[in-house]
Amino acid sequence: MYLCSMKARITKSEILFYGLQVAAWLVFLIVPAISAFAANNNWDDVINSLRFSFRIMWIPAAIFFINSFILIPFGYYKERKWLFWLGNAVIFGLLAWHYFGSDALAYINNIPNENAKRYALTSYYSTSVLNIFMYVLLAAIALLGQHMYRTISLKRQLKEEQQKRTEAELEWLKNQLNPHFLFNTLNNISSLVQIDADKAQDAIAQLSDLLRYAMYETRHETVPLQGEIDFMRNYVELMKLRCNEKTEVNAQFSMLNSQLEIAPLLFISIIENAFKHGVSSNRNSMVDIRLDATADQITFCCQNTNFPKDEQNRSGSGIGLDNTRRRLDLLYPHRYTWEQTISEDNIYQIKITLELSRKS
Repeated sequence: MYLCSMKARITKSEILFYGLQVAAWLVFLIVPAISAFAANNNWDDVINSLRFSFRIMWIPAAIFFINSFILIPFGYYKERKWLFWLGNAVIFGLLAWHYFGSDALAYINNIPNENAKRYALTSYYSTSVLNIFMYVLLAAIALLGQHMYRTISLKRQLKEEQQKRTEAELEWLKNQLNPHFLFNTLNNISSLVQIDADKAQDAIAQLSDLLRYAMYETRHETVPLQGEIDFMRNYVELMKLRCNEKTEVNAQFSMLNSQLEIAPLLFISIIENAFKHGVSSNRNSMVDIRLDATADQITFCCQNTNFPKDEQNRSGSGIGLDNTRRRLDLLYPHRYTWEQTISEDNIYQIKITLELSRKS
């Protein structure tokens, strides 16, 4: 059971990371043998070269892999740094005993020539200290490699988690948008029923088409701009049914690039807001909606007279616009501009410019 759980935790990136380490040491081991074979074309030289390479490499390789595979992952990075330091202290203590307490010193002390003995002893100590220093450096390299690998893995995981959070937030915003849109539209039809029942039936048919689009076509991350334009045009026509002769409604949509795609229902909240806060039953009102699409850019502009709601009639005020702004931040970061103004003659305007790309 434990082995199975260990296998389940091993990722492809870990296999690649540790596999590259093993491969690098194998290259150090094999390259001298290949060179020997290329020079003499003799298999005995290859075997002797492998033996020699193994004899001088097994200690540094053992130090590196013990640190990389055991002491660092299960000690240093498991809140058991004492295990890392204790393990290395034991390793280097054994190395010190091997170099300074071995038979090599006895052999050197038996040299009869004092000058030769002094030279051999100095050389031996210097070489031993240098070897131990190199082994310490190998342990440090193993620790540095683990740190770099974990840093890269952490950044990748954070990026993946951020992507998941962004997708979840976008889905939440879209789920908020659809009920908000349906609530406003049903209120409009409810008002129309009292004015003209026949037009109300036509409006219900239009609403059916709108909801079909909102429920099925908008499941994708992006939709063709033409479909979105048709949706907005139908919605504006539906909204015009409740406006009287005091309200002037203009909607112009022009598109030069039929290959453009856009996030679904991106501008509908702005249009809703224009009709909700820009139309009055007893005062002259105006709603002007324009969309111009060029090769890789969309400019959407919505103007309306400004009739702010009183405190008793502000339900839902600002929710749609906040959602639209947040969706733009998530979907088109650094690729859109948002201009929101109120002129001196009390005309409210929102202008959005999007930088897009052609459908691949």
